[in-house]
Amino acid sequence: MYLTQSLHRRAQGMPDAPFTVSGDRVVSNRDAVDRISRIAGGLKEHGVAGDANVAVLDLNTDFFFLTSAAIAWTDAVIVPVNYRWSVKEIAYSLIDSAVEVMFVGDHHLPLVDDIMTAVPALNKVIHAGVAETPDGLIPLADLLASAPVEDAHRDGTQTLGIFYTGGTTGLPKGVVLSHRSVLTSATAAIAQAGCPRGGTALIAAPAFHMAGFCSWVLSLIQDQGAVPQAEFVPREVLASVEKYGVTQTTWVPTMIQMLVDHPEVGDFDLSSMEMIVYGASPISTALLDRAKAVFPNCRFTQNYGMTELSPTATVLRDEDHAHPEHRKSAGRPLLAVLLKIVDADDNEVPRGIVGEIVVKGDTVMTEYLNKPEETARALAGGWMHTGDSGFLDEDGYVHVVDRIKDMIISGGENVYSIEVEKVVAKYPGVVQCAVIGLPDDKWGERVHAVVQLADGASVTLEELREFCKAEIAGYKAPGSVEVVDAWPLSAAGKILKRELRAQRR
Repeated sequence: MYLTQSLHRRAQGMPDAPFTVSGDRVVSNRDAVDRISRIAGGLKEHGVAGDANVAVLDLNTDFFFLTSAAIAWTDAVIVPVNYRWSVKEIAYSLIDSAVEVMFVGDHHLPLVDDIMTAVPALNKVIHAGVAETPDGLIPLADLLASAPVEDAHRDGTQTLGIFYTGGTTGLPKGVVLSHRSVLTSATAAIAQAGCPRGGTALIAAPAFHMAGFCSWVLSLIQDQGAVPQAEFVPREVLASVEKYGVTQTTWVPTMIQMLVDHPEVGDFDLSSMEMIVYGASPISTALLDRAKAVFPNCRFTQNYGMTELSPTATVLRDEDHAHPEHRKSAGRPLLAVLLKIVDADDNEVPRGIVGEIVVKGDTVMTEYLNKPEETARALAGGWMHTGDSGFLDEDGYVHVVDRIKDMIISGGENVYSIEVEKVVAKYPGVVQCAVIGLPDDKWGERVHAVVQLADGASVTLEELREFCKAEIAGYKAPGSVEVVDAWPLSAAGKILKRELRAQRR
């Protein structure tokens, strides 16, 4: 199984059906294959050879998906760039993955000069968009004028992409995923959730994340036209569902909350929606009931997982939501994986006992790029150690209890506290700090900074946020801050974050 496999089937069996729909710009399956094969030909002319890492810096656009498919068609590796990162963070990922060629969309053209300065090896930047191409960049039209080349038909064991996720050490980690792992995860999730074939998929989650990328892969397999949503603006999302007759999408509960709370939600015809896949956190009974009223013909499925699992580990089916206990869980293990709960010595624990969730199967990542020691720890004994604690109930449903690593999930984005702490600690006057996640009605969790200041020093939230955003993405910057004079400490003198959280929840 490989990414471009579905393209051939779609072009053969439904050539005139849409591959992507972006405003008034519709690309059919037939035209998509033609364009993808020509872009691939152009990449080869620019020296992209087998297994080269090629980056894509773009919002969710039709260009993102055409160029990503072309990279795989060329026999190369996709490196989606987190466009919410600072230039410093983007540069780290490009250097780490040895990227020399990058596609860039219209929205990020102003960043190109700074990125190229920070990444000397980046010698070719291809502009894929509708704006005028700046001097020094290669217009996509040049590649489209190339002769088409045959699909490389990459083997399932070969790398599909390198997806960067936050690192507990403060540096992003490149998660290496094969074609087989991503396609296995997607097909198993489709089968387990009973996703309908055909229709239209709204790609609303950022495609640089596995959640958004896999949403697109699901649409490819299910013969759905993809409607990229560049940014999650509730009214625009509602309008897109009505305009394009969207039948399936992937959101986080925060997004669903924003939609059902929108004052104009009743003005749109949302009856086309058949399946909503959500993740990042369980959905409350109240929100689910409201969502079902807004989307009356829709089934709801929760997927739990992580980038390292391509990304799905468990599925909570629509019918499971009717059970008072099962609905509190993350569902049952994905059809394609083995899952168990282990103690600190990797011994499996009995049902109902909390331990670490570990997963084994074809969906597990190949490695962390350039991080052999972290890879070995994560894959100890052949099982992916998720860093999440949980338990299995008597019916085999997985209940996620807490995150072993101090990770915060804010609006569906993963934020590692130690990464934020390293930046907050640089703020003038900060003597000591700790970053924790606190409940937030809008974002699920917000990043909360607890700081101790030197005598005479002061801090405001606005100033701290601006300071942090110079080094890290805006969504990682603290959403609240408080000043303390003393800390709860362990016998070893470490700040006890669990007590900080307990005191503030």
